[in-house]
Amino acid sequence: MKIRAGGPDDLSTVLGMLDSAVEWLVSHGRTGQWGTESWSSRPKAVARVERLLTDSEPWIAEIDGEPVGALVLDTAPGPEIPPVDEPEVYVRLLVTDRRFAGHGVGAALLAHAAEEARRRDVDLLRVDCFAGNEGRLVAYYTRQGFTPTETFTVGDWHGQVLARRVG
Repeated sequence: MKIRAGGPDDLSTVLGMLDSAVEWLVSHGRTGQWGTESWSSRPKAVARVERLLTDSEPWIAEIDGEPVGALVLDTAPGPEIPPVDEPEVYVRLLVTDRRFAGHGVGAALLAHAAEEARRRDVDLLRVDCFAGNEGRLVAYYTRQGFTPTETFTVGDWHGQVLARRVG
């Protein structure tokens, strides 16, 4: 697996991954995380991803030249997450192409995020995720070395912030 820098040219690739994730979630009755509509069909969602790919630091995981996952890093979370009093690297987006689920793509991208934090001499890596669906995403990030910190809500969407020391 190779991880390369991404950018605005990866918009359709990342939207495709997000769309496949929504389709998979819906097929398993898990509509609370991202709803039932594809990301690419919602102009505000497309604009959000485009901003992330332009204003933040996107990374694309590839296997044999085929994109299989995406990660977006930033120096701070979005406005719904309380800031911290120290430098941090914040995972703003992590998505794996569903065809490659279970192949360690997400873990490799999170390891890359930790390496980027270390390279910058930043000890704190944080991420937030959907806290519903019996806490499946929270459990995933816990298995990746993160510890749940605070919860938050945006409307009726419940989220969990997690942190990991990498220094």
